[in-house]
Amino acid sequence: MDVQSQLSQLSSEAREALARKIKSRLSAAGSGSAGTDHDVSIVGGGVAALTLALELRSARPDTRVLIVEPTPHPVAEITHTVGESTVEVSAHYLRDRLGMADHLRDSQIRKMGLRMFFSGAGNTDITQRVELGSSTFTSQTTYQIDRGRLENELHRRCVAAGVDMVVGRVRSIDVGSDDTPHTLSIQSDDAVTRTTARWVVDASGRNRTLPRELNLKRDNGHACNAAWFRVAAEINVGQWSDDPAWHARLDEGDRSFSTNHLMGEGYWVWLIRLASGATSVGIVADPAFHAFDGFNTLAKAKAWLAEHEPQCASEVAKYDDLIMDFRVMKHYSHTVTKAFDGRDRWGVTGDAGVFLDPLYSSGLDLVAIGNGLLTDMIGRDLDGEEVVARSAISDSLFRSLTDMWLNIYRDQYVLMGSPTVMSAKVIWDIAFYWGFVGFLYSNDRFTRVADDPAFVPHLQGLIDLSNRMQAFFREWAAVEGAGSPVDFVDLYSPLDFMVTLHHAMIGESERFDDEFDANARLLRQVAGQMIDTVLAEKSSNYSDDGVMAQVQAWQRDGLVRDLRSIYRQEQSTNPISTDWVLSTALAH
Repeated sequence: MDVQSQLSQLSSEAREALARKIKSRLSAAGSGSAGTDHDVSIVGGGVAALTLALELRSARPDTRVLIVEPTPHPVAEITHTVGESTVEVSAHYLRDRLGMADHLRDSQIRKMGLRMFFSGAGNTDITQRVELGSSTFTSQTTYQIDRGRLENELHRRCVAAGVDMVVGRVRSIDVGSDDTPHTLSIQSDDAVTRTTARWVVDASGRNRTLPRELNLKRDNGHACNAAWFRVAAEINVGQWSDDPAWHARLDEGDRSFSTNHLMGEGYWVWLIRLASGATSVGIVADPAFHAFDGFNTLAKAKAWLAEHEPQCASEVAKYDDLIMDFRVMKHYSHTVTKAFDGRDRWGVTGDAGVFLDPLYSSGLDLVAIGNGLLTDMIGRDLDGEEVVARSAISDSLFRSLTDMWLNIYRDQYVLMGSPTVMSAKVIWDIAFYWGFVGFLYSNDRFTRVADDPAFVPHLQGLIDLSNRMQAFFREWAAVEGAGSPVDFVDLYSPLDFMVTLHHAMIGESERFDDEFDANARLLRQVAGQMIDTVLAEKSSNYSDDGVMAQVQAWQRDGLVRDLRSIYRQEQSTNPISTDWVLSTALAH
């Protein structure tokens, strides 16, 4: 049988698959990829590297991927790293895009959102602290993650998918240009070998190999510090009191399933239950309030907890002999001047490029978004498409997004001592995340921005809104008292706009443009409601010159006026929940 006859026997799907394979091989030969050892070399063996490799192979099975990992797998199941919690984007990435639903369901813990307890009564009785959290699970499942357990499963799946692995440390990267390949020098024990690739991606974590080589490091002005340790036991916040009224706040679940935060001025302490049976305990603080050398050793961290979080310290002390390790990270936040380069065919992902802050667990979200953009541009390049312009747009989008995200944290630790302002901020931050970032990701829109330039102004409008609201929280905190009119703030089920935004990001929308516009309008309505409520309450405080000066500044602000106007217009026809914006004035 001749070739033409053989082709005629194939189904349309088989012919399309064959055509793609031939095109891929022809384009690889034309792009210079055929003369390299691999199409893509990834430096680093952690979650960012492993997920990228799996995504590359899933999107384009013929892609030749090499991971250079500094330590062999399997790693210890309870790997000592920051980042033990997922939120909606990273959960969607792992579960749905990488097909890890079975692992997450069977080997990790379902998360019950974040939960905060604000300082009160000397922090000796958790029932006397203002609590912010959900009374129910949300519809979209998120997870608490044992990173070592996750890494080992990712590594197993990468090997099964045909990803090549080598154990060693990358001593140098000779970055190619003008279509010449990259050359990596790899040291394994005493031997040094060299390998070539068309693309190189740095996922080396805080080693930051490419940012060092290419002078990409950028300070971002967020100078907070962290220290953390793990205890080989379950420290269950839900068992810190027998008060029936306190337990009755939850309609389902258990506080131990939440990412628990103990909040105070300039700091927060995390308590995260892990599937392995351990508990992660961390201190995160702004040096403007708490000097790093006050908690940068295990002994100092225990003393710091005893001073600022005595109930937590006494619970931890019960397991003193079960403390497994201790780690610190000074000035953990950083970014880069560039994340992707389509002309010279390199990228950075994970902590090698951007790490913002552990609050809200955004690290794995940035991995998910960044890896998706890298997979898109690498696949297109290997298929012979010009990606220089596309990579520039994706790079600008990614860095604009991370700069916006940074403003959620930078200069905001001052708010953590105010339950009124911080509660509103958390509700706003989550609503904005669901309605903007989560909605775009669930609809795979980050990779499509380069195809739709007209969409960019809509993105910038929401970025501007987010940045203005973060400044508003600082302005509000400066004129707000320290008390709270309530004991418990349920941030989900009683608030109709939270439910609406959460459900909108589940699954891919059939009417994306309309729903995005509706989300944007709703977010502006929520922002306007918050500002209008605070401004109305503060406007009656005639005796305080500082408060009145701030009120007048808000009244002169054009964007503030626009948001208040949108709120009043929308509230008359599409009303949303009220009375969630707290004020110390309501307590009197």
